[in-house]
Amino acid sequence: MKRALIIVDVQNDFCEGGSLAVDGGAAVAARLTDYVAQHGNEYGAIVTTQDWHIDPGSHFSPAPDYVDSWPPHCVAGTEGSSFHPSLDVSSVDAMFRKGQYAAAYSGFEGHLAQAGDAQGSSDDSPGLADWLAKHEVTDVDVAGLATDYCVRATALDAARLGYRTRVLPGLCAGIAEDLSPTFHELEAAGITLA
Repeated sequence: MKRALIIVDVQNDFCEGGSLAVDGGAAVAARLTDYVAQHGNEYGAIVTTQDWHIDPGSHFSPAPDYVDSWPPHCVAGTEGSSFHPSLDVSSVDAMFRKGQYAAAYSGFEGHLAQAGDAQGSSDDSPGLADWLAKHEVTDVDVAGLATDYCVRATALDAARLGYRTRVLPGLCAGIAEDLSPTFHELEAAGITLA
């Protein structure tokens, strides 16, 4: 068994002061840094995902419905797309950027990128599933932002792909006041809340 930690979208635009802020986002960044410092050696790999929008089409809207369309956020190469400063990414083995030209909620839609690469990644670079398989990962823990959107989508995809999947609610923050429907959906898919 080899377990990976997937840290989802802990970016400035999803934290307080950002264009699509999640209440508690900055606190999640700090808790994740502490968690990795204490438990990072329990993981065979630690990876991050980032929204990295270049031209995502109707995903951005001047009149967003907050279901399928949103205010502009995490525009590639901007401060808003950067990891929150309270998240220490020095122990991260790989980062995966998603959503360059379309909406993308699951980290499994992302492709391998390198820090400082303004283009983010290309569709011919390895996807998250390929990278995890190459590194013989069998189990994943998912944490980050937002519980009811990108964390949810990433965890559901992980479970569908056959990974033994846990979500770490204490290391997440959600948009909805009541996250119980999201938690019920995750558990119904065989995902453990740890």
